[in-house]
Amino acid sequence: MSSIPSPVIGPIDAVIVDLDGTMVDTVGDFELALRLALADLGLLPVTRDFISRTVGKGSEHLLKRSLEEVGAPASHYEEAWQRYQHHYIAINGQHSAVFPGVVEGLHALKRLGLPMACLTNKPMAFARPLLVQKGLSQFFEHVFGGDAFARKKPDPLPLLETCKALGSTPSRTLMVGDSRNDCEAARAAACPVVLVSYGYNHGEPAASAHPDAVVDSFTALPALLGGRS
Repeated sequence: MSSIPSPVIGPIDAVIVDLDGTMVDTVGDFELALRLALADLGLLPVTRDFISRTVGKGSEHLLKRSLEEVGAPASHYEEAWQRYQHHYIAINGQHSAVFPGVVEGLHALKRLGLPMACLTNKPMAFARPLLVQKGLSQFFEHVFGGDAFARKKPDPLPLLETCKALGSTPSRTLMVGDSRNDCEAARAAACPVVLVSYGYNHGEPAASAHPDAVVDSFTALPALLGGRS
């Protein structure tokens, strides 16, 4: 449940939304793609709990940490990355599900006339097809993956560039995510930030990242924007 009160946040002109752990529960996809990729190299799989605690900083980071977890040398990375991409593209979205309330909440934000962008550390080749498959692409004017910019969240650059694409100022652009990566990026970019309580966040409560608010469902987001002009 939420552990931070839900104050009115505003005025807001646009919204940036994270993907993994925020809109879609993708741990199942990560688990299978990693298991298959590691098996190709004769390595043991990592646990689902490890994945939930590690995901969020991009697929490259997840794979590097997975190799460390199973005691494989760093020299395995390039081959493992090729195998991981091969398997992930083949199963992308098949073992994932949209979190309850996400579609309803996005519809409500659209009705408020707010332009939206999806900003994720997931590679674009994985992110865009997933949004299409899950029926979420219709909500976003822009989609930016972890390979869209020179740096990934928690660096503020992706948020600042996404604000430019949306034509909005950072202080009037809401970041919605699930982890401290989203929160730190938003703070550095001077964007207000709301985290969902059900995401991954490296095994820590969302409130520990000190966002402006924590919500249990996307359906709670419109009520936060009462100050929008």
